[in-house]
Amino acid sequence: MKIIGLCGGSGSGKGTVASLFASLGVPSIDTDKVYHSITSAPSECISALEAEFGNRIIQPNGALDRKALSKIVFSGPEAKKSLERLNEISHKYILREARRLLSKHHESGAEFAIVDAPLLFESGFDKECDVVIAVVADTSLRVSRICDRDGIAEDSALKRISSQIPDNVLAERSDFVIHNNGSIDSLSKCVAEILKELKRER
Repeated sequence: MKIIGLCGGSGSGKGTVASLFASLGVPSIDTDKVYHSITSAPSECISALEAEFGNRIIQPNGALDRKALSKIVFSGPEAKKSLERLNEISHKYILREARRLLSKHHESGAEFAIVDAPLLFESGFDKECDVVIAVVADTSLRVSRICDRDGIAEDSALKRISSQIPDNVLAERSDFVIHNNGSIDSLSKCVAEILKELKRER
């Protein structure tokens, strides 16, 4: 089974690209969903995060208070350092679960499987992928998508984008680049072409 790493900053439309691959029979593992699943109830990951950031990030039911943690890592007095520590702690648990899910796809006979990971390079998981696809988009479009999706202000969306690897760097480090500034039809064609090329290479 060939592992495809899918990366892209917030608002790039990476999730839509993963959905288009899924419509062509390529299963995907969304690491954001993995993170949510392992922090929605008491877990090893939550215990490690609480040890670092304190019980202010824990809800009464033991789940992670994502809003409280977001304030610390995106706008707190030591936001950059806090975000680095969050990633260092959480990546270990996210990747462990991603590997388990990849094994299940392999056992089921999948030809390809996608790891949809906004922090693919930061986590080091790109080294476990056979090919990497970056999804990029104009900053103004990304800001608009983030604001619409998450209901946050424009300056907050820009802060989030500025904390991530720039699109040009992602593009340089990837095998394929998808520019998601157009219609869903053009995006679909791009995804189909990449999958066709990957199948030719097998």
